[in-house]
Amino acid sequence: MSAPVNLNRFRKTEARAEKSTRAAENSVKFGRSKAQKRLQETKNAAQVQHLDQHKRDP
Repeated sequence: MSAPVNLNRFRKTEARAEKSTRAAENSVKFGRSKAQKRLQETKNAAQVQHLDQHKRDP
């Protein structure tokens, strides 16, 4: 005789697998790597600094 299968455990395992798959898809679709985020922050900071240097005092 085989051991009984716990259906709740099976459902939870399936739900976790689907959630993990969906998270991976969203990461590829929407995510940026840490290096890309840092590069964008650096570019933004340089642009702000450039604009601040060109401000005219009234």
